[in-house]
Amino acid sequence: MKLTWLGHASVLIEGSVNIIVDPFLEQNPAAAKKVSEIPKVDVVAVTHDHEDHISDAFTLAKRDNAVVVAMHEIAVKAMEEGLSAEGMNIGGSIEVKGAKFTMVLAVHSSYRGHPCGYVITLDGKRIYHAGDTGLTRDMEIIGELYPPDVSFLPIGSRYTMDVVQAAKAVEYTRTKVAVPIHYNTWPPIQADPEEFKRLVGDRARVVILKPGESLEL
Repeated sequence: MKLTWLGHASVLIEGSVNIIVDPFLEQNPAAAKKVSEIPKVDVVAVTHDHEDHISDAFTLAKRDNAVVVAMHEIAVKAMEEGLSAEGMNIGGSIEVKGAKFTMVLAVHSSYRGHPCGYVITLDGKRIYHAGDTGLTRDMEIIGELYPPDVSFLPIGSRYTMDVVQAAKAVEYTRTKVAVPIHYNTWPPIQADPEEFKRLVGDRARVVILKPGESLEL
């Protein structure tokens, strides 16, 4: 399995099926690829209805006849636009094309529906994408029930966790590998991933990727 950070919160998961989470590419100044450069995807997962997470989701789903996985209200909007969609809510799990999506809490805001994160189980691995969130004790539930092999955690502060809170999230989730995301896209969310790595210490392996770089599982 190959996991690629495309910049901001956009993550491409390539395994027995291809999944993209929060595609924000065309208007993203830090994006590694544009929509036309993304390989065919089977599922487009959306954590919440903010432009920097959903802006290219429906475009990709339409291009590839992919299934949109999202909070119920976002899924309804996708279906109104003629897309295939699976709506769900926090605490629920669904299986789509062989991948299991468990929707977990994110503390943030959203124009439509409630923000969320996902624990995605694919090819025997668990990947946690936190979405946009502050630190919550609910992350301990993820560590108890679904300890991730890899977690993608925001560190940019202002709109999400900062490096201190994200390091605590590593502890709570019991993740094996942590990848910082949602930072340095614009000046208001500048953060130092090396500081995050230092704070995590030996609790997990921190992999700092540049947009477009991948991690192999």
